[in-house]
Amino acid sequence: MNDIFALIILLLTAGTGVVWLADVVLRRWVLKRREKALPGNWRWLVETCRGFFPFVLAILLVRSFVAEPFHIPSGSMMPSVLIGDFVVTEKFSYGLRLPLSHTKVLSTGKVHRGDVVVFRFPKNPSVDFIKRVIGLPGDTITYTCSGNKLLINGHPVARKRVGDYPGEGALEIARGAQLWNESLPRDGGGVVKHGILIRPTRPTQCGTWKVPPHKYFMMGDNRDNSDDSRYWGFVPEKDLVGKAVLVFFNFQGWTHWPLWSRIGTLLY
Repeated sequence: MNDIFALIILLLTAGTGVVWLADVVLRRWVLKRREKALPGNWRWLVETCRGFFPFVLAILLVRSFVAEPFHIPSGSMMPSVLIGDFVVTEKFSYGLRLPLSHTKVLSTGKVHRGDVVVFRFPKNPSVDFIKRVIGLPGDTITYTCSGNKLLINGHPVARKRVGDYPGEGALEIARGAQLWNESLPRDGGGVVKHGILIRPTRPTQCGTWKVPPHKYFMMGDNRDNSDDSRYWGFVPEKDLVGKAVLVFFNFQGWTHWPLWSRIGTLLY
């Protein structure tokens, strides 16, 4: 869906720009010497394209290289990202890429452990996922069925039990899950503190994974209700869309009020 919208914006930008340029060429190098007037329909088309071109060009540049909004329909990242959240994703965090082809033309930063990232699902690139980066290239990730514990390179990730998740509105699906504060070690030092949900009695995917070069291991913060790298593997660097940084609105459906408190929530 996002690629279709990008194609539409790209075609509108190219089309309006070509019409505007053609008008300039006709006026300066063709009609000026022949002293002919342009038909009224052509003038209307040119004026329309001239008005739309800067607008669609701005959308194309901002959406391709600066920021893009995404809607979150699932609860796999609860409690950090909730059902119905609309998030802003920085497109320049990890590199500037061309629209549609997703070819990186400029490297602008690196992926850090703990980042909340939007990426194209490796098994279906037309679908966008949002997860947290748990494993960097070279890391060994272990998730245990006993106690639902996360280990990175053999070291248990620190966490502290907060209580039970209360749920709210459409988030009632997670009511009663254990709420923990996790301190994920950040590469280069420090930690990323964030909430996670755990249901110890629910079956989950456990095991140990070695992250290959140029790929990343992603997990949802809703650990026992997340379709992530434990099930389908690693995310190639080329499939990264950007870093999710901010919630700008929340709409859970017509049967629930928006969660106004989510507006302006920063994502860590």
